[in-house]
Amino acid sequence: MTDTATTVAEDGRADRPDQSSGPGLTLLALASAGLVVSLQQTLVLPLLPQLMQTFDISVAAVSWVFTATLLAGAVATPLLSRFGDMYGKKKMISVTMGLLVAGSVICAIADSLALLIVGRALQGTAAAVIPLAIGMIRDSYPRERVTTAIGVVSATLGVGGAVGMLVTGLIADNTDSHHPVFWIAAAMAAVGLLFVLFCTRDSGRRAGGRPDLIGAALLGGWLVSLLIGISQGNSWGWTDARILGLFAAAVVLCAVWVAVELRMREPLVRLQILVGPKSLSANLASLLLGFSMFAAFTLISNFIQTPEAEVGYGLTGSVLDVGLYMLPSTLSMLVFSALSGRIEARIGAAWTLATGSVIAGVAYVWLALMHDSALDVMIFSGIQGLGIGIAYAALGTLAVQHVPMDQSGIASGINSLVRTAGGSIASAATAAVLAAQVIDSTEVPTVDAYVLCFVIAGVAAGGAAAIAAVHGLRHGRK
Repeated sequence: MTDTATTVAEDGRADRPDQSSGPGLTLLALASAGLVVSLQQTLVLPLLPQLMQTFDISVAAVSWVFTATLLAGAVATPLLSRFGDMYGKKKMISVTMGLLVAGSVICAIADSLALLIVGRALQGTAAAVIPLAIGMIRDSYPRERVTTAIGVVSATLGVGGAVGMLVTGLIADNTDSHHPVFWIAAAMAAVGLLFVLFCTRDSGRRAGGRPDLIGAALLGGWLVSLLIGISQGNSWGWTDARILGLFAAAVVLCAVWVAVELRMREPLVRLQILVGPKSLSANLASLLLGFSMFAAFTLISNFIQTPEAEVGYGLTGSVLDVGLYMLPSTLSMLVFSALSGRIEARIGAAWTLATGSVIAGVAYVWLALMHDSALDVMIFSGIQGLGIGIAYAALGTLAVQHVPMDQSGIASGINSLVRTAGGSIASAATAAVLAAQVIDSTEVPTVDAYVLCFVIAGVAAGGAAAIAAVHGLRHGRK
């Protein structure tokens, strides 16, 4: 596989047209698009309590504002990533950014929960931008610059998440309406779309062939069943017939999907890209890192806003404070994701991923032990950003370095999809822990429940480090 990938890579580069835009502008455009996409994923988290009051709805109902984005992203990512390999990555990035603009506008004008969910679903399809951007970088950049460029784009996953909470905090501090948040998201998405249109150009080979619509439908079916089951398990009850039915449907549809993909001449997903010896390491690590990062976003937001005077812990912060406390994470992520390429050049992507994951794990252990002051949280934020910045940059490389050039989009897409699943599991798992340990006669979680969740996130990051280390021992720097 490695020899084939190298041959195809060399051939692909030999036929590339000269870039009309410099590599710096191309990277700026892709990073800008990635930042906007990752920003919209967490933009809504601090708004959920406000949306419950605005629409007079329950926790279970408002959770669909977040869940709809995950579901749409899960279905769209592998399909649009495959279309990028077939028809051109720039074209597909432009389409997804256009859907992001449309979804943001719908959310901005939404005066009902149903319309807001529709807009969030359209926003969710833009999750395909990150894997498409990574594939475009691999197509168009010289080999010695690929890892650094992938690192910068990969870092936008965490940076955008932290910036999203900061932007929401600034707006929420001055208005009780959710509309301005989404108007700003729409404007940023439009700017990102313009950057992509005028500063990037497709190059490299295209896979050709016909779209595997049967495979896409089956994949979407079992992913939707699985993610709805995970996200609604706490609300409906894990033994509820609906939850059990969704999980059973996910298993059956997944089995049928595997059988269909193995028989297809041109499948949507070549299964060796999903579970091959080298791909499996990257995907398992992505699952665990996605779990730990999304767990941090949801836990920190709630913990900071918990009123200490009433429950004995928390920082009594505002929505704006959440963004400010996460600012060290944003800054350290930006710096160390750019440096990750140099680290990879010395020790390889697997060991770089292991190093970053260990650092992220240390950050969660710190927070489990030290969480009484704003300084404690900011120290955690800086360390976590350092680790996630290094790890995510290396993960982007590890996901695609061993596959043929015309499969780079779908390989990165599958890795992104697994990371989204990890985030969904994190949301359900942490919610279950917080709901199980509450202060007497209240529904407020105990501080020990938060500590346990921080430890679980640290264990997940440690698991990603162990998987990456085993990959490094087995495969070296390949």
